[in-house]
Amino acid sequence: MTNIAFIGLGHMGLPMARNLVKAGHSVIGYDLVPQAIENFVKSGGHAGFNIPLAVENADVIFTMLPEGHHVKNAYEGSQGIFSHIKAGTLVAECSTIDIETTRYIHTLAEAKNVRLIDAPVSGGVTGAEAATISFMVGGHQTDFDALRPYLEVMGKTLVYCGTAGLGQAAKICNNLVLGVTMIGVCEAFNLAEKLGLDGNTFFEVSSQSSAQCWSISKYCPVPGPVPTSPANREYAPGFTAAMMLKDLKLAAQAAHLSAAITPLGTEALSLYALFCKNGGQELDFSGILKFLQGK
Repeated sequence: MTNIAFIGLGHMGLPMARNLVKAGHSVIGYDLVPQAIENFVKSGGHAGFNIPLAVENADVIFTMLPEGHHVKNAYEGSQGIFSHIKAGTLVAECSTIDIETTRYIHTLAEAKNVRLIDAPVSGGVTGAEAATISFMVGGHQTDFDALRPYLEVMGKTLVYCGTAGLGQAAKICNNLVLGVTMIGVCEAFNLAEKLGLDGNTFFEVSSQSSAQCWSISKYCPVPGPVPTSPANREYAPGFTAAMMLKDLKLAAQAAHLSAAITPLGTEALSLYALFCKNGGQELDFSGILKFLQGK
């Protein structure tokens, strides 16, 4: 049994922390939302009433937070993680944030002799609950190897991407593909409907031909063909449109800093911004089909 602190018990963090508890570890959870802590305690976890108390005796720490400024606030300052842990502590920063902030946190960790990796995840809430998410890891290989047993409790696929920040780079690039392909899939299903082609029939064709992709075969945006997709739950989110918009903004920022040309990413960003502006922010990102249909 390992003493673990988990900071950030939101849609993804809570089921991830619960899986660590199920594996027999002693886990202290902290979140700014008291109800999130209560829900975690009901699952067998322990309550951390602030960051210092949550991390002071931890051998391993995970953070899963919304944006870069939240991550900075959690790690920096007199009440931050780095002020209350010992040298050699293993830390996995699992948030999806900008690469600059990620590398900054790595620099702080090096100065404190803390063993930190960036390990953003893919797979959504369903994957977090089922412990099948994918981790994309940046940092020192030895630190990744030391954290592997805990990551394997929460995820199915672990990929070491390279030095500090490259796990985050992989996540940003992955979600750029996801945002673009989902729009393309939604456009195709919308066109198929307008042409009188049944959605189930088009799914049968596209899921077994050159159009096949995750957005069709695993997350089809129309009701029926994939029973587990949000389309069958009125687009109740596994991954909200607001979160997709955030990730596309991260991709645009990274493209600007690296002088990469991403015209489809720019267009996807614009469409998701319009979708969110028109009430879609809390729907699943695949619900952009409704926006393209004029609904």
